[in-house]
Amino acid sequence: MRKWAVILGASSGFGAATAKELAANGYNICGIHLDRRAHMESVNEFLSELETTKVDIKYFNINAADPEKRAEVVSFLQEKAAKVRVLVHSLAFGGLAPMFEGEKILTPKQLEMTLDVMANSLVYWSQDLFKASLLEKGSAIFALTSMGSTRAVVTYGAVGAAKSTLENYIRQIALELAPKGIRANAIRAGVTLTPALEKIPVMDYLVAEAKKKNPSGRLTTPIDVAKAIVALSADELYWMTGNVINIDGGEEISV
Repeated sequence: MRKWAVILGASSGFGAATAKELAANGYNICGIHLDRRAHMESVNEFLSELETTKVDIKYFNINAADPEKRAEVVSFLQEKAAKVRVLVHSLAFGGLAPMFEGEKILTPKQLEMTLDVMANSLVYWSQDLFKASLLEKGSAIFALTSMGSTRAVVTYGAVGAAKSTLENYIRQIALELAPKGIRANAIRAGVTLTPALEKIPVMDYLVAEAKKKNPSGRLTTPIDVAKAIVALSADELYWMTGNVINIDGGEEISV
């Protein structure tokens, strides 16, 4: 069985939930994550659970923005004669700070790092997998975006810029790879309790507002998004590409 999913940001939040759901649906999982030793116990517990499925599981604890490390993953997949049917970009590592006033404001290094990790890396991974003939007709590329791509949120400026860039990259990838039968879509989840959200200083406000707005009266969960990605990966949806798809229970449309 050569059907693989490559998940960037695969140890928690949307990435972990998607890995679990795709594994349950017969995909081998190649997970990319960056966790320090203090967090590895919980990561190993998750991997133990994931490995109970009847598929191959391989996780790399590396910097997804490192080109040499990326080459190692590509070589591993080539050795496996893998067919990467799903690529999920769910990297959440960026600068959270105001631009003008405060004890610490965004620096050029933080801005560049945020854009590189949370947006540019989608292009680099897609390019390398494509050049290695690991993406083929029927493959699906997904990038996790957020409401910050179109709205201003305190301390979220760098990440919001990366998310809007990510959506633009998805449109460009969709345009250029459509002739090859490869689709690309951005997934805009509703407010979801994830490790990334917990780092945003105004998290409590965002959570309260989302619960108030959402017609279902609850937040989005990682599994809501994971199930959507599995469904959107179906061969029958080959004609859906270049979109920003809200998976939020109606949160975005409600006032």
